[in-house]
Amino acid sequence: MKFSPPLEQGVLIQRYKRFLADVKRGDGSEITIHCPNTGSMKNCNVPGSAVWFSDSANDKRKYRHTWEAVSTPLGFVAGVNTGLPNKLVKEAIESDVVKPLQGYDSLRMEVPYGKEKSRIDLLLESGSKQCYVEIKNVTLEQSKTVGLFPDAVTTRGAKHLRELIQVKKNGQRAVLFFCVQHTGIKTVKPAYEIDPVYGETLREAVAAGVEVIAYGARISADEIKLTRKVVFKLD
Repeated sequence: MKFSPPLEQGVLIQRYKRFLADVKRGDGSEITIHCPNTGSMKNCNVPGSAVWFSDSANDKRKYRHTWEAVSTPLGFVAGVNTGLPNKLVKEAIESDVVKPLQGYDSLRMEVPYGKEKSRIDLLLESGSKQCYVEIKNVTLEQSKTVGLFPDAVTTRGAKHLRELIQVKKNGQRAVLFFCVQHTGIKTVKPAYEIDPVYGETLREAVAAGVEVIAYGARISADEIKLTRKVVFKLD
């Protein structure tokens, strides 16, 4: 996922109203930018942190700039745009980076499925063979090398796990994909203390045969790209 022009760097003043953030630019001026993340952004929302934002160059937009990345309390860079993970994973699959998801003839995005009326992020297909891939963005630090998901209670996330369990019961392949938009995280674990229901549902999903795959990103002002496998652990 390349940025053209490259991302501009600034300093976070505050995030507010969920979708807005005030940023001080390098020349000292202040602007309001769009925050494409509806979550808690725990550890990614600290005033005074370095931030990177894109410029749409579209003056018709009320807020032409979009927050893309931030420096974290432990000194790494995290991607905060939750509109990017599906695209990043698709790009990584098509570039042969994600080896476990190779060998399919087609890839579709946002396909309706399931008893709970969900949409699967990616559906890989070869004839009658299908692979359902649900994607989650990981940025929450537990330590310099360990990341947690979720960063807030997610009833929607638990619903998606139930849907994947049913996919597996129906005889198809079901995958939970952690897109780790963080330059330091090497291991991902469930955040049991934040959302015990999600954590236990994930346990049930793994026991039912749902696969968990995690890949980490390289993040710069020029691009964000999945490049490395990340370890997943239930405990």
